[in-house]
Amino acid sequence: MGLFSTSIEDKLEKLYIDMFVSMGMSYSEAKQSVKQMIEESKENVKQSGEDKLPPDFVDRLLTEPRFKHKLEVGRKEGVRDEDVRWWFNMHPIERQMMMKMDEFHKTTLVVSLLQDGKEMEEALRQVEKYHPIFGDPENTKKQKGENRPLPEQLKDRINIYIEKRATNNPEQYKKDIENSSSFNALIRKEIKAGNL
Repeated sequence: MGLFSTSIEDKLEKLYIDMFVSMGMSYSEAKQSVKQMIEESKENVKQSGEDKLPPDFVDRLLTEPRFKHKLEVGRKEGVRDEDVRWWFNMHPIERQMMMKMDEFHKTTLVVSLLQDGKEMEEALRQVEKYHPIFGDPENTKKQKGENRPLPEQLKDRINIYIEKRATNNPEQYKKDIENSSSFNALIRKEIKAGNL
C-alpha cells in the first residue's frame, strides 16, 4: 500500500464533507471542495518530500542531533515530545488537510469582513486576533515578537484550549482575546502560565 492510499483519502473525504455540510454547504459543493483539497494536499506532500519520510521519522526527529535545532525552537514555544509525536504520527495528508481547513476558516473570515466594509488590512488584523497563525516561529517577516507564527505541533493543544475556554467562561475568554495583540500572543502567554 502506497502513501496515497484510498482508505486515508476516503476517511478524510467523509470527515471534511460532513464538516462542510454542517457549515451550510451543499453535499455536492462539499464533495467537490474536499476532493480538490485532498488533491492539493497530496501535491503539497510530494513537493515537501513528506512522502519520502521513513516510518520511524518521529523517533529520529526526537533523537538525532541533526534535528536538535528544530526541536529546540519548538521547545522554546512550549512544544512537548507528545506534541511532536501527535503531529508526525499523523498521515502527511491529514496534516496538510488540517492546515488547509485553517486557511479555509481564515479566508472565510476575511471575505466576511470585507463584505461588511472592512479594509483588507483590518480584516487580516482581525484574523490574527481571533485565529492562531501557524508556521516557523523564527519567521518574523509578517509577525514579530509574541505575534510570530506558532509551531503546528501545538495545534491539538490549542484546539483543546479554545474549546475549554469558549465553554467554561466565554466572557473572560473574549476579554483575554481583546486584550492581546494577537491570538498567538495570548497562546504564548497561556503556555508560559501553564494553562495550555
